[in-house]
Amino acid sequence: MATGTLYTYPENFRAYKALISAQYSGAQVKVAENFVFGETNKSAEFLKKFPTGKVPAFETADGKYLSESNAIAFYLANEQLRGGKSTLAQAEVLQWLSYADTEITPASCSWVFPLLGIMPQQKNNTAKQDATAILTLLNNKFLNSTYLVGERITLADIVVFSSLLHMYQYVLDPKLRGEFGNVNRWFITILNQPQVKAVVKNYALCETALTYDPKKYAEFIGKSGGASEKKQQQPKQKEEKTRKVEPKDELDAADEALLLEPKSKDPFDSLPKGTFNFDDFKRSYSNEDESVSIPYFWQKFDPENYSIWFGEYKYNNELTKVFMSCNLITGMFQRLDKMRKQAFASVCLFGEDNDSTISGVWVWRGHELAFTLSPDWQIDYDCYAWNKLDANSEETKKLVQQYFSWTGTDKDGRKFNQGKIFK
Repeated sequence: MATGTLYTYPENFRAYKALISAQYSGAQVKVAENFVFGETNKSAEFLKKFPTGKVPAFETADGKYLSESNAIAFYLANEQLRGGKSTLAQAEVLQWLSYADTEITPASCSWVFPLLGIMPQQKNNTAKQDATAILTLLNNKFLNSTYLVGERITLADIVVFSSLLHMYQYVLDPKLRGEFGNVNRWFITILNQPQVKAVVKNYALCETALTYDPKKYAEFIGKSGGASEKKQQQPKQKEEKTRKVEPKDELDAADEALLLEPKSKDPFDSLPKGTFNFDDFKRSYSNEDESVSIPYFWQKFDPENYSIWFGEYKYNNELTKVFMSCNLITGMFQRLDKMRKQAFASVCLFGEDNDSTISGVWVWRGHELAFTLSPDWQIDYDCYAWNKLDANSEETKKLVQQYFSWTGTDKDGRKFNQGKIFK
């Protein structure tokens, strides 16, 4: 029987996966006492065991170490939770674990966290639409199925359930969730299991959906000292000294890294700085109509030190569902998170299910492909064909107008469907 210590902050939905698994398997798990998020997990002692500094993290009784919530939950699970003896069932469990991490959690965080005030609201945020597509898929799945894999609860149910907790708690009010009766039945079934109730305590379904209040994020930044556009103009030394997030602040992995990890050298530092101020333009783009922000872009753009590029996805013939294609864009953006300070992009999807294309206009500091400046930025870029644009040409100005304002068609006449902004 597995035994050990789980490091996490209170009410961490990722940690719930492991704790619920332990309830089913009988694994003896102790939650570390006096854990302070942003301090304990950044200490030398913790990083020696868990180099990423992420939580939840698990230390076995015999001194072995595990990170990543799904891996910990899998270790603490029993054979039934892992899919039983069937290799196919085990693979189906892993399939749903992957789906939860790559599709459900990003959509949930992007929708809920700005409403809680722990992330800024992104312009033209499509998280609600992404979540609706996910819930529709699950609703169809549960039309003829009680559980995700087989006829008994598995890790697939536990992980997907945990990933949906915030949506059902904060935004899926009776009217919204009323469209997904099959999912609701399954969700409430899981919620009422004794093993789940022992972990997820005092949980209530949403009655009134949260609404966006920009003051919440401003207050959060003031309390946490985290990075934001309003804080970026402060001296770097002061910002680093005040950088701290309290344990109650539930941020996803990308935000934890952004807010808490030590500052590393910016790969753009080796290039001339120029006069174009990305922060000013991004504020204009976020707060003003495109009729104002796009002329502002051209008024301030510095062609000597910055460049404009067109990126077109090479494998459009492999794109299927629109929401899955959009998640490709979101995933790339997340992996380029540290590039945001000196870059901006509008990436658009044109067409419909099984007939779509992805392309975008990018702007960054320097005149070469920015992705080559850092190995961390090279995961996705070779899936695109890149073409440097002439900033002085009318054709480029038309492309910028189209992509920044989300209008028009692709080169084959497919209509604009939706887009995502990297800023």
